[in-house]
Amino acid sequence: MGLNEREQRILDEIERQFYEEDPHLAESVAKAALVRPRQHRNLAIAGLAIGLVVMLYFLTQKNPFAALGGFLLMVAGAAWLATTMRAMGTPADGPGILERLQQRWSRGS
Repeated sequence: MGLNEREQRILDEIERQFYEEDPHLAESVAKAALVRPRQHRNLAIAGLAIGLVVMLYFLTQKNPFAALGGFLLMVAGAAWLATTMRAMGTPADGPGILERLQQRWSRGS
């Protein structure tokens, strides 16, 4: 749901005041907003991969409890990855993966 014109003007005014009052903080917030999702995505992928390796290793060693720990790490990494990708949103230049799949599905049926 988008903002109406009045709300957008208020938001723009708040943003302008924020940049005027503390430009260093505003710059650091802008940088953090761009970097964080990528770092979170990379950590989530690493957690997913490490969990998979731990699970497979301990399954071959016949240690089900440690393998369960690896599985839980893998599930946590996958959930974190899904949350991060959802928070990153779709790029401005086109639809995201899910939207493209829905479009293909609609055309096929």
